[in-house]
Amino acid sequence: MNSVELTEFLVKNLVKKSDMISVKQFSDDDDVAVIQVLVDNSDMPALIGRNGNIAKAIRTLVQAQAYQNNEKKVRIDIDSF
Repeated sequence: MNSVELTEFLVKNLVKKSDMISVKQFSDDDDVAVIQVLVDNSDMPALIGRNGNIAKAIRTLVQAQAYQNNEKKVRIDIDSF
């Protein structure tokens, strides 16, 4: 399982409208993989959590998985539509 698949799995299990999410990976110039997560506006509170704790946990898990698989450093951007 790569970083994008793990991110998608985690996000789908946290939001109510799991069919309305989009997870895409982009490359940055500094050897950083940027994963963009788009969710429905009503699902943002569930994904961010109180004080951003859930978003921080997702970022930590995905970065740890990328490190274990010798992948690029990962940055996750969460936004709504």
